[in-house]
Amino acid sequence: MTSAVTSAGNPAAQSSPQPASSQKTSGLTSDFETFVKMLTAQATNQDPLEPLDSTEYAAQLAQFSMVEQQTKSNTLLEGLQSQLGLANMAALSGWVGMEARAVAPGYFDGSNTVTIAPNPAAAADSVTLVVKNANGTEVQRVALPVSAEPYEWNGLDEDGNPLEAGEYSFVVESRKGDDLLLQEYAEVYFKVNETRMQGGEVGLITKGGSVVLASSVSALRDPSG
Repeated sequence: MTSAVTSAGNPAAQSSPQPASSQKTSGLTSDFETFVKMLTAQATNQDPLEPLDSTEYAAQLAQFSMVEQQTKSNTLLEGLQSQLGLANMAALSGWVGMEARAVAPGYFDGSNTVTIAPNPAAAADSVTLVVKNANGTEVQRVALPVSAEPYEWNGLDEDGNPLEAGEYSFVVESRKGDDLLLQEYAEVYFKVNETRMQGGEVGLITKGGSVVLASSVSALRDPSG
């Protein structure tokens, strides 16, 4: 299952790319400037005895106008997108301090529990929770009931000792006999520490420092409740 999380411990982690709109606008602006230079050089260096054909010149001027308008339109749209993103971030600032549910790493500080929302295959007769650390290394396997009820992971190993503090990701494996029916990253509840713009979208900052896109959140709850 594809995650919208940016985290060093999650396979879906990735660095923040430059917004596509900015890249396109930058490229278009560069092409526009090149076009102006070429047209100016052509008009300056034309042979007076064989001037540029008026029809061809008119076509180039029309093309010049189209490129100019497209550049202005893209700049305007980019500005509007930025303003909408800031408005969304302001609207979602009320999420700070709340617990959101999404496919994301859960943070374990050595004593807390992480609430996991498994979604096993209905046809499964056994379900296993695979726990991975921030490096993606498997550190634990826990047998779960065939149920979508939330599970509280306590972060303790088989001897009852707490695992190392840090971010952990959770994979749910659904099996029927020896056949693997489904394997996907589980949603977890995490506390929203901050909202931040992330490539034109609103990102939610977790306690562990991961960034989860607000659009990937499937539930929100008050931790005091």
